[in-house]
Amino acid sequence: MSGILPLLDFAGYVALLLWGVHMVQTGVQRAYGAALGAALGRALGTRLRAFGTGLGITAALQSSTATGLMITGFAAGGLVGLGPALAAMLGANVGTTLIVQVLSFDLTSLAPALILAGVWMFRRYPPGRTRDLGRVFIGLGLLLLALHQLVSLFAPLQNAPLLALILDALATQPVAAVLLAAALTWAAHSSVAVVVLVMSLADHHLVAPELAIALVLGANLGTAVNPMIEGVSGDDPAARRLPLGNLLTRVAGVLAGLILLPWLPGWIAMLGGDSAREVANFHTVFNTAVALVFLPLLGPYAALLIRWLPKRTDPNDPARPQYLDEAAHDVPAVALGNAAREALRMADMLQTLLMYARAGFKRDNRHRMVQARQLDNALDKIETAIITYLALLDRENMTGDDVKRLDDILAFASNIGHAGDIAYHGLLNHVGRLRKHGWALLPEQRQRLDETLGRLIANQRQAAALFVNDDVRQARELAREKARFRELETREAELHLQKIKSGEVDAAEVGALYMDIVRDMKGINSHVVGASAYPLLARRGELLPSRLRPTED
Repeated sequence: MSGILPLLDFAGYVALLLWGVHMVQTGVQRAYGAALGAALGRALGTRLRAFGTGLGITAALQSSTATGLMITGFAAGGLVGLGPALAAMLGANVGTTLIVQVLSFDLTSLAPALILAGVWMFRRYPPGRTRDLGRVFIGLGLLLLALHQLVSLFAPLQNAPLLALILDALATQPVAAVLLAAALTWAAHSSVAVVVLVMSLADHHLVAPELAIALVLGANLGTAVNPMIEGVSGDDPAARRLPLGNLLTRVAGVLAGLILLPWLPGWIAMLGGDSAREVANFHTVFNTAVALVFLPLLGPYAALLIRWLPKRTDPNDPARPQYLDEAAHDVPAVALGNAAREALRMADMLQTLLMYARAGFKRDNRHRMVQARQLDNALDKIETAIITYLALLDRENMTGDDVKRLDDILAFASNIGHAGDIAYHGLLNHVGRLRKHGWALLPEQRQRLDETLGRLIANQRQAAALFVNDDVRQARELAREKARFRELETREAELHLQKIKSGEVDAAEVGALYMDIVRDMKGINSHVVGASAYPLLARRGELLPSRLRPTED
């Protein structure tokens, strides 16, 4: 029983570490959403900047494993290019050495404050960015606590007789020492914890310098295994490019370290310091040397990984961008044209969703819900792809008209994406509720609903045409549709209230659902107008800053 409890403690702290990583990653993604791709595209635009970004993130999180898992997730989603992502991983590996160097400063004391602030933000604020940032703070606090407890858990092992026997056996088997340390690091999800343990063993003269270096090599190898196993989901080989590339850089460094192992203790001793400091110094020198060797080679190295692991594409997948050619980035006008064509694909998908909804209010079309769900997911992914594609354009090489067109494309894609969300989660959800409860709209409601959806589809087509031709007269006519839909909502609300006043209480629930449908159609129309009519009218100075009547105050 005494042997099981430490194992449970170890497993519990590893689970806490994993949960902290999960909370940080999901919190960041929920807080920034599609803007995260553009922000990462700017932050990781060059190798050196990406290297510094990875170093800084790891220094803040105290875990290269956590950084590796997050960057792997971003790269698998296409938010970060392979070359900058590899540079960020090299920076993360150097960043973890800084943690070891400054570990005398116990940051565990920050964990309670982070968790307290995070819980307060999470419970105090409604769903939104502030609440999601609270999730991030809680995750950071859990990371710090888990890492501290893992290091503390290793401390009693220093005086164990079995450990002395294992270390004596490993002293003559450096390869076995590397593999053992790698397995321990993989299980602990923390190279920092293992390196600190090796520092402690070296400080107590339980390991020779050569064995200490071999164990540090294993820790650096093990920390690259976690993103390979846990950071990738799905069966697309391209998602494994980054973790495999990072793992191979670790393997190359470890092989070089094993070859130079007889001479490394003497070289590291020249830097000065006690035995523990020598371990920390080698950890820093090793990761810095690997980064210096591979940073200049990341271009051809990334191309080789892309050739080894080609992206698996489904030609029938609607979420696959068809026009976002990265080779066109050098010519902004061509790239903007590609993005505009991709945005028009979103308009076609929105039209299909609206037609599914219109048909659903007439007859049972539940078999279309699978396609509707795919279109909704495709709209979100293509919107993110367009934003990322445009964020990577060099604005210094763009004319004023190019910048305006870029803003128009972003506004169009964003509004069409939001309209698609309302169509799927709103209108089609209302279709399902009608079927589920066995409700039926009144004949006159069905007729007005069909007419309004027909008008909405016509407005969507007009918005797509306006996005291409910039017809001011057409923009004015489309903008007037907002007033017509407001009048429709007001009129339907009055009719619904009159029915309740006249005693038709049985129709209250169905009437309330009908009003939700009307409001969702009005919301979709607002986004359709905002997609192309409002940007054009705003440039012409034909929009008032407010609908309020001017006063003489």
